[in-house]
Amino acid sequence: MTTELQTSRHGATLVLTLHGPANRNALSPQVYAAGIETLGMAEDNPDVAAVVLTGSGGHFCSGGDLARLGHNRDHDLPAQEAAIGAFHQWVEGLQSFPKPVIAAIEGRAAGGGVSLALACDLIVAAEDARFTMAYSQIGLSPDGGTSWQLARRVGRGRALAWLWDGGTHSAQDWAALGLVQRLAPSGTALSAALAWADELATLPAGAVASIKELVNEADSRPLHAHLQQEQAHFLRNLTQPAAGTAIAAFLQRRKG
Repeated sequence: MTTELQTSRHGATLVLTLHGPANRNALSPQVYAAGIETLGMAEDNPDVAAVVLTGSGGHFCSGGDLARLGHNRDHDLPAQEAAIGAFHQWVEGLQSFPKPVIAAIEGRAAGGGVSLALACDLIVAAEDARFTMAYSQIGLSPDGGTSWQLARRVGRGRALAWLWDGGTHSAQDWAALGLVQRLAPSGTALSAALAWADELATLPAGAVASIKELVNEADSRPLHAHLQQEQAHFLRNLTQPAAGTAIAAFLQRRKG
């Protein structure tokens, strides 16, 4: 049975749920297409302040569907090329989406599921969650940006060791390295992620989008150029009504 991407609303948060209980929410072209379309609509919807990505059935995502991969390998490589392209378009969409995206991880995240988690801005993981990158064990290399993310966030040597060894890491391991930002008791990752999204939804949308854009682009330009971008974003946000209201409220509290 093909995994579906289900959508629901929790206040100002759009919840995207990978639902494929027969294969632990394995990825599919249908999911990629739905993910791309849903992000596009959410970006233009002022009532959506954040997105939470999660999985059903006690797991996040088991990665690619190996049966489909095996079939495409033997019979339809162009279809597999198109599928990876769509997956990468969704990953880039998550990374560049101007609103907070939080992954809520229960159970197992493996392969492309790890890529999806790393494409999100923040990760909330259950204390017993596990992250597996076993590409090398089936003769494959990563897709979905895992190698790019790990090289920048945990260093070249650790990234190589993890991807060559193909081992499994605990949520605590990832939290210690800053890859997971919050741990939650088993079964509560989604509720913890939703609570965090509610907090972020109270912040001015323009400032939130600017901060994400600046952080995303920090590695791509020298300090002088980045300072110019910070200046432009700062001045643009300063002129927004939200900044005027917040500054006035802060000064009033300080007087009190």
